[in-house]
Amino acid sequence: MRDRPQTAIFRIAAGLMIAGLVSACNGFGNASLPANAPRVLGPDRDRDHVRLVSAFGGEGRAPQLQRLLNDAVNRLVMATDRPDESYQVTILNSPVVNAFALPNGRLYVTRGLLALANDASEVAAVLSHEIAHVTLRHASQRNELQARSELIERVAENVLNNAQEAAVVQDQARSSLASFSRSQELEADQTGITVLARAGFDPYGAHRFLTALGRSASSADNGGNRVASHPSTNERISRALQAARRAGPPGMGETNRLEYLSALEGLSYGDDPSDGVVKGRRFIHARLGVAFEAPEGFTLENTSQAVLGSSGDGERRLLFDAADTPAGQSLEEVLRSTWTDTIEAGSLVPSTVNGLPVVTALSNGKEWTFRLSAVRIGNTTYRLIMAARTGGADLENMFQRTLGSVRQVEPEEARRIRPLKLQIVTAQRGDTAQSMAARMPIDRALDRFLLLNGLERGGPLKAGERYKIVVE
Repeated sequence: MRDRPQTAIFRIAAGLMIAGLVSACNGFGNASLPANAPRVLGPDRDRDHVRLVSAFGGEGRAPQLQRLLNDAVNRLVMATDRPDESYQVTILNSPVVNAFALPNGRLYVTRGLLALANDASEVAAVLSHEIAHVTLRHASQRNELQARSELIERVAENVLNNAQEAAVVQDQARSSLASFSRSQELEADQTGITVLARAGFDPYGAHRFLTALGRSASSADNGGNRVASHPSTNERISRALQAARRAGPPGMGETNRLEYLSALEGLSYGDDPSDGVVKGRRFIHARLGVAFEAPEGFTLENTSQAVLGSSGDGERRLLFDAADTPAGQSLEEVLRSTWTDTIEAGSLVPSTVNGLPVVTALSNGKEWTFRLSAVRIGNTTYRLIMAARTGGADLENMFQRTLGSVRQVEPEEARRIRPLKLQIVTAQRGDTAQSMAARMPIDRALDRFLLLNGLERGGPLKAGERYKIVVE
């Protein structure tokens, strides 16, 4: 959530359902804009690009990594059957492990994905997969997605009552809805690996990265590197290995591991502190001076507009955002003006939480029940909204516990929140995964060290080998 008040993002009850529809694009080649998007980077496509980048936290600034990615794309394109096509790759400032392509030749990789990869061939495998989706014209086989995207736009305009915000929702919906089929994913994998080998990269990089992606997706809490909603499958991993073996024996292509790790040095890890930080079920924003804790079993996602949360089964939702309100507007009026669905008569109740003024309310929809609250800290008003499928008996308890955790962050605590980054270290004789992980000031440090470095639990480290750790 950005460190400035936002106009209310979801203006009525259906907004929380839209949040589910327009969640982050599926990872490693599962998103595109509709098929009839032109293959030129014209003004309309540039606007789509700007909106999409904004929805993913802005553009990541990593010059050395950017040069490496540009070089990899150029090599890959020259190895395709369409070397005259033009592509442009953008690093997204998001901790989510994700990559996707648009039919106009724009490629996107998140810094979360870059942190998970361990050499240049793994990242090149991701890019080759995305390029394959474009060259195979997979989006042209999904024309019905255009109509679905337009439907989302109309719903968004009606629900949000804000054309500009509706446009952002539509762009997110386009990416989320345009998931490729299983057969298209497998075809892109196979084509991508063939091109990867032709370009001189290690074709086994695809298998290694898909394995890492699968491990990350199955992790209960992968912390700084949350995975998008479409994890790798065992079938894709198996077929990627078969395709690599057809291309040649292990060791035939370049990995450029040392060059890649050097480029990773200093890359931001996890949430951008300027947008707040998610640590497990806790959210804390140093500049805005606010924090809260989600219920047990919830996963939080910190977006540029709001903090979104969901239970594992999707039956319970959470939204926390900052509302840009007129000076002097009461908390009751904040809820009335930003929630145009029905608020139950007599349900608006003023109170205090941790010394902060609060107003709560109830709204009953056809399928969902909502508990609403507006909390004021200084001159900023925050909304905490929780929803459960109608009939969910535990909504009230969850809401009250979560609301009770909303608090003001004191300056001393805020100063202790430091940005995390990757550091590349060389293992010395006697170093172990445990001793490396002990240097990382994060939760579940050992699990994350193993995940970041593609290591199995209990395996030894190699003296003189370089490894990624997370430091402040």
